Amino acid sequence: MILDREPTVQERVTTPDAAARKQRLRRRLERLIGVAATEGNDLLPLRNGDEIFPAMLRAIRSAQYTIDMMTFVYWRGQIARDFAEALADRARAGVRVRLLLDGFGAKQIERQLLDLMDESGVQVAWFRKPAWLSPFKQNHRCHRKALVVDEQTAFTGGVGIAEEWCGNARNPAEWRDTHVQVRGPAVDGIAAAFAQNWAECHDQLYDDRDRFIEHAQAGSSVVQVVRGSASIGWQDMQTLIRVMLTSAEERFRLATAYFAPDPYFIDLLCRTARRGVRVEILLPGPHTDQRACQLAGQHYYTRLLEAGVHVRQYQPTMMHAKIITVDSVAALIGSTNFNRRSMDHDEEVMLAVLDETFTAELDRDYDADLRRSVDIDLTRWRRRAVFQRAKEAAVAPIRHFL
Repeated sequence: MILDREPTVQERVTTPDAAARKQRLRRRLERLIGVAATEGNDLLPLRNGDEIFPAMLRAIRSAQYTIDMMTFVYWRGQIARDFAEALADRARAGVRVRLLLDGFGAKQIERQLLDLMDESGVQVAWFRKPAWLSPFKQNHRCHRKALVVDEQTAFTGGVGIAEEWCGNARNPAEWRDTHVQVRGPAVDGIAAAFAQNWAECHDQLYDDRDRFIEHAQAGSSVVQVVRGSASIGWQDMQTLIRVMLTSAEERFRLATAYFAPDPYFIDLLCRTARRGVRVEILLPGPHTDQRACQLAGQHYYTRLLEAGVHVRQYQPTMMHAKIITVDSVAALIGSTNFNRRSMDHDEEVMLAVLDETFTAELDRDYDADLRRSVDIDLTRWRRRAVFQRAKEAAVAPIRHFL
């Protein structure tokens, strides 16, 4: 290709081989999951609360027609009040505002914030309040995080609404996470994730404020929006991750808050490493809010390390991001953890992104996180204390629910 101008970033990173890899991966995902990818999306990765919360609040405060928001965690702190006040303000201004909260994850929300939003006209619905459910349904939660504003701008990723996510991962009180802002046709897929769960909780799915707009080409990213839903049998989220692992040719990178997969995915990680792919896993270290889940994953460290998988633990604070990158050309980002709860039990949403520039941004963040992490050394891990081994064994009976 001959250019009479300076090449763009996209042109500099796109090679014939990369283009072929993206096309192969796109067709595999579309055919095996049955969801078409969309072109013309603009994606902006947002790192940590200092970037994520201001962007989300700006979008909410600029809303003219509709706001649809769903979250698993809505806890306490000033940021929880900031969101409640912003949603209430737009509702008072005549914007249709809907907020869907998980009945288990958001139970810590302050009553006064619920009253504020209710009095202002925000429609608040609860997904499967535990008191109303059978034990089976209580185990299947809505773990999706989504914000859709005026049908044009959407956000998704790993962040909950709580003070734990504020800041820039400088200390244990400021969790490390990533969200993404989306413009373009992929917004519809995120909106559909909201609608699917709202329909279970509310009798009105849409109203005359929904314009059902056509999306302009906002950028150059190809995006497939994949929804995971709790049911029996193999799920789309499992297929998505399986395709990414089996398609990797050079490097597979995973950052996850909760690592407790079933033996099949442990075996797949090992087989991927043994066929020459560099497999890297970045996990929480000394700071985690789910110690049992961490122990369940540590049960498999020896097997992973023997296969050549690189395991590192993040040191400064809780690692809460949910990101996968493959061969510098593709990425997954959303609400799904690499554990049985996300893949088997919970409602999730994930973006499969085919874009070298976006993937490179996530990889740069991953590199920065690695510099704040420590390696798990196989020789030292084999010598871990008997008490540590006993704790790993003790969580075995509940591993399926973690």
